Amino acid sequence: MTDAPRGDDGRYAADAAPDDLVVHQQDVQSVLNAVWAGGASAVAMQDQRLVGHLAPRCIGNTLLLGGRTYSPPYIVTALGDPTRLSAALAAEPGVRVFEQYAQRYGLGLRTRISDDLEVPAYSETLRLQYARPR
Repeated sequence: MTDAPRGDDGRYAADAAPDDLVVHQQDVQSVLNAVWAGGASAVAMQDQRLVGHLAPRCIGNTLLLGGRTYSPPYIVTALGDPTRLSAALAAEPGVRVFEQYAQRYGLGLRTRISDDLEVPAYSETLRLQYARPR
């Protein structure tokens, strides 16, 4: 996923508002929600494996993830059944809206199926908390 490029004349579409031309947190979150719903066994964004407490947050025109700031393009890697993952992406309303903006304003959206994907291991310590009965 990436922001819209400027046209050959150096300008953006005349009817576009600045928010129409960038990837937002909710766009990335829609993709992440879809791949989890599609049965992904592991998911990474950029170079980080996503775990329960790690989620991208919008900081201006960048995303903060795990204490690091990222600019587009945003790359999501999901391991799982390609048919189920593709169907989940197609069914996710937020992804469909992003696809419409991609067509209209040139935002980048590309999916690829590969047999040779890896998701890095989570390298930090997981601090799990749970409720205890009294």
